[in-house]
Amino acid sequence: MTDRQVKFGILVWPQYTDWPSLRDAGAAVDRLGFESLWTWDHVYPIVGSPEGPIFEGYLTLAGWSCVTERVRLGLLVGANTFRNPALVAKMVTTLDHMCGGRAILGIGGAWFQLEHDAYGFDFGSTVGDRLDRLDEAVMIIRGMLDGGRPSARSHYSTHAARNDPPPLQRHLPILVGGGGERRTLATVARYADKWNVGGDVETLRHKDSVLRRWCEQLGRNSDEIERTLMAGSVVVRGSESAAQRVVAEIRRTNRGWEGTPALVGTPDMIIDQLSPYIDLGFHTIYFDFPAPYDRETLERLADEVRPPLQHQLSSLPAS
Repeated sequence: MTDRQVKFGILVWPQYTDWPSLRDAGAAVDRLGFESLWTWDHVYPIVGSPEGPIFEGYLTLAGWSCVTERVRLGLLVGANTFRNPALVAKMVTTLDHMCGGRAILGIGGAWFQLEHDAYGFDFGSTVGDRLDRLDEAVMIIRGMLDGGRPSARSHYSTHAARNDPPPLQRHLPILVGGGGERRTLATVARYADKWNVGGDVETLRHKDSVLRRWCEQLGRNSDEIERTLMAGSVVVRGSESAAQRVVAEIRRTNRGWEGTPALVGTPDMIIDQLSPYIDLGFHTIYFDFPAPYDRETLERLADEVRPPLQHQLSSLPAS
């Protein structure tokens, strides 16, 4: 990638909250200068008890389009099993017009069977089946977004689907999430502009090498694909003890969650954990942001965490 900027995105959890709070969290992300704003694509809560409130993903993005001005908007990631891919192309195109050309199409194979069973969504017989459907779906979506009239291969019934009007963006980016080496990374290599994945540095070093091999087989320049890191939940405070008090409130709000955010502590502690990923080539970092939405964490990420990481990147030799 030629872009030498450290870019931060915020994934605002749409569960265990109300619309005014969710709306205002998105507006705050925009005001503080983050590059991207995301939400989940789930119909049941996935952290803590599933027996709680959650808002739908695409309508949340549509609502945010009305209260933001510059931040890019997307699902991290859209559940391919929820919707026909031709409809997804139409929906994200509409979103792109609503937000003035700031939409990103995020998509993945889906994994949470409980919500599929409850809503009657076809979960597929195996993981492989879902990932085969994902590959065909992204092919259809890419074709429609680029002005083609694609038809389905085997899993869908799309026939010469037309997308009019086209997106405002000449090339609306597609982000594919996941690290499966046999299918997901092949889909990334074929179609994606951005790849989102989480894990420790050595795991991602290996996954990156697999993606490079897929790109070589397909005749694509791997450096065209932006590597994006899913860093997990974050709480930033002046002391670790102060951060842990915020963690306790997050657990209470997201009922039944007994986990711990991945990044908790002072700005220096967060920087130390993220720094190795900058060296690896993951210069775009996404952070989970659960309710109750913590404005201080956002401010410290923007003002105290990103600048040192940007200095680190600027100091690296250009590839």
